[in-house]
Amino acid sequence: MALTSEQMEQAASFMMELLRELAWIGAESAANAATADPLGTAAAQLSAAAAEAAGGAGAAQAAGQAASPAAGAAAGAAAGAEAVPPAAAGAAAVPPTASGAASAVEASGTPHAPQGLIGPAGALGVTRLLYDDAWLQAQRLLERRLAAAGLEPRFDRAGSLFGRLPGTDGGSRVVLTGSHIDTVRRGGHYDGAYGVAAGIAALAALKRFCGPPRRTLEVVSLCEEEGSRFPLSYWGSGTMVGRYGLEGASFYRDPDGETLEQAMLAAGFGRPEQPHPRRDDLDAFVELHVEQGIVLERSGEPIGVVQAIVGQRRYTFTVAGEANHAGTTPMPLRRDALAGAAEMALAAERAAVRRGEPMVATVGQLETEPGTPNVVPGRVRFTLDVRHDEAEALESFCRELLEELDGIAARRGLELQGELWMDAPPARMDAELADRLARAAGRRGLAVRRMASGAGHDAQLLSEICPAAMLFVPSRAGISHSPLEFTEEAQLAGGLAVLIDALYELAYEERVP
Repeated sequence: MALTSEQMEQAASFMMELLRELAWIGAESAANAATADPLGTAAAQLSAAAAEAAGGAGAAQAAGQAASPAAGAAAGAAAGAEAVPPAAAGAAAVPPTASGAASAVEASGTPHAPQGLIGPAGALGVTRLLYDDAWLQAQRLLERRLAAAGLEPRFDRAGSLFGRLPGTDGGSRVVLTGSHIDTVRRGGHYDGAYGVAAGIAALAALKRFCGPPRRTLEVVSLCEEEGSRFPLSYWGSGTMVGRYGLEGASFYRDPDGETLEQAMLAAGFGRPEQPHPRRDDLDAFVELHVEQGIVLERSGEPIGVVQAIVGQRRYTFTVAGEANHAGTTPMPLRRDALAGAAEMALAAERAAVRRGEPMVATVGQLETEPGTPNVVPGRVRFTLDVRHDEAEALESFCRELLEELDGIAARRGLELQGELWMDAPPARMDAELADRLARAAGRRGLAVRRMASGAGHDAQLLSEICPAAMLFVPSRAGISHSPLEFTEEAQLAGGLAVLIDALYELAYEERVP
C-alpha cells in the first residue's frame, strides 16, 4: 500500500479542508452571512438551525461555539494542522468561519447537520455555474492550492484546471484523476467537488511521502459537467476528447441570452495563447465520485467500482397551441398546449415503467406562455431526460416515445417541435482498470460492489480516448443535487485511500492497462 494509515489521515484532513473551502464558494446563504456578520451571530444562527434540523440536543451549544471566532478558528486550525501542504497565500478569500463553525457543530454532538452542511453557509446549497463569479473564484482557489502543494497548475483554453506532478521516465504519457466543480442550482457539496478535492489531496500526499512518480500524474478540475447554465453538458471533458470544438461556443446561449463564447471570454478563457484542451497523451483516467444513489447505502458496501455508465438523451420540446380566454373558450374547441404537454409527460412516465429498470425518463422543467391564470396556455416548453445503460434500448425507446408524442400533438391539434441537445452514449469502463481498483479496495479491507452508474459522468467521455474507471462512495439516502447531499467523512476517506493506492500502482509501479 502506498501510504501508512497516519499519512492517509493527513491526506484525508487536507481533502476535507478543500471541501470546506469550496462549500463557501457559491453557497446560497454565504453572501448575507459573511457580509452582515462574518464571524459572529450569523454563523451561530445557521449552525443552530442546522443542529435543530437534525434533531440534535446540542443545538444551543453548537450555536454558542460557532459564535466564538477564537473557538472556531482554533477548531479549524486543529482540523488542518496535519494537512499535506501549507495553506496557500490568499486563503483569506475564504470566510474564516468556514471550517471553524463546522468543527464547532461537530463538537456539539450533531455532526454534519443538516446532512449536506460542511460550512455554516451551506444551508441552502451551493450554486457554481460555468464561468460565473462563484465558479471562477473556486477555480482560482484551487489554482492556489495546487501551487502551494507543489503541483504545477495550468488552465486550458476552455477553463479546465490541471495540476501536474511530473514523472521521471522522461515520457509524455499521463495518468489523470479528478472531476468537476460546477453544480446544479442549489446543489450539494460533494457532487464533483469530492473527486477534485480527493485528487488534489492524493497527488499532494504522493508527492510528499513517495517523491516523484515514474509516469506523470495530473489532477483536473473540469470546467463543466452539469449543463446547468448552457444547453450542453460535459463542456470540459467534451473539449478534451474532441466532442466539442471551441469554435462552436457562440451557438449556445444561457437563459439571459449570453453566449457560451461571451461568458468564456469574460472569465478570461478562450484565448488563442492558452493551451488547447484536446488531449492525446492520457494513459488512464480514474474518477472518484459520490454515488448519487442509494445502492451502496442499502448494500452496506463502502466502495463501488463502476462497470458501466448509462447513456443519456436530453430533449427540449416546444408545444404550440392557441392562447384564449379561460371562461369563454369551450373545452372541445381548445388547443391547450399545457394539457398536451401534461399528457406527453405522463406518456413518457408510462413508457419508462413499461420498459422496466434501468430505463428512466424524466420531464424536469416546464414553462408556460402566457402563464396567466385566466388564459388557456398557448405555448409550452418542456425538457425530457432519458437514460439507459444499453445503446440499442435507449435508441428504440426514444424513437417509439417520440412517435407517441407526435400522435398526442396531432390528436389535440397542436404543433410539436423537439431538439435533441445532448446525446451521450452508454460507456463501459475499462475492465482491467476496474479490477485494479477493486483489488486496491480489498487490500484496505473495504468491501466492493460492482455496479452501473445511473448518472452521467466525465469518465464516460474520457473513456473514448483512454482506459477509464470510476470509484463510488455511498450517498446518504441516495440524495444528490440537493443541499441534503451527504457522505460520512470516514467514507470519503475510504474512497481517497483506494484512489491513492490505485494512482501509486499506475504511476509509481507503472502498471497501466
